[in-house]
Amino acid sequence: MFTKKVNQPERRRGRPQGTTAQGHEARERLYRTAIRLIGERGYEETTMRDVAEAAGVSVGLLYKYFPSKRAVVLTLYDRLSSDYAARATQIGKGKWRDRFIAALRLCLEVLGPHRSTLSALRPVLLGDRDEGLFAATTAFSRRRVQGIFLDAVSAATDSPGLKLQESLGRLLYLVHLAVILWWLFDRSRGQRSTVALVALIERILPSFGFAMMLPQVRNFIRSADILAREALFDDI
Repeated sequence: MFTKKVNQPERRRGRPQGTTAQGHEARERLYRTAIRLIGERGYEETTMRDVAEAAGVSVGLLYKYFPSKRAVVLTLYDRLSSDYAARATQIGKGKWRDRFIAALRLCLEVLGPHRSTLSALRPVLLGDRDEGLFAATTAFSRRRVQGIFLDAVSAATDSPGLKLQESLGRLLYLVHLAVILWWLFDRSRGQRSTVALVALIERILPSFGFAMMLPQVRNFIRSADILAREALFDDI
């Protein structure tokens, strides 16, 4: 004989509680408003009250979705790195230098529509201990992007040995960061200086690849990686 189970919560179908279409739409509108104001006024000059007023909502409602400007910035990092990682899966096969250049150009393409906001965030990216490029709170985004450059090396047709793959991938990730910062400060028309810089890097990479055949160069890459991890990353 079967007994009826009691006190079992009813299993609901559809959207999880608290993630209604209206809630998603409200959060998206507040996010876009905050990003627009940061791009127009700068990070420090934009307040949460400014965002609420521009969006036509109460500050309390804004805090429900974004308790601070930091939450807005971390959402931006999450979206950009997630979009980049998804699109990077389409990078074709080839030598590591070609895959690196493809990943670098793709990154600039993904970030392009957000340049004004990212330019306004330069002081945060470079100097903020909680929201900067190497802050603990932004590690999720950093590791996601770093993984693209590690894969560009490890899955290449001419991938170096296991002992060098990660070191080279991390150093290429740092080169990519340097190019992004150059791009953010680039005042040339259409950032053509950045385009020329990427082309210059592309031209010198074959020579660098040839130099990697020398033990001294390979040792230099591994030693530089150790120093970079100790100074900038949180995995050593």
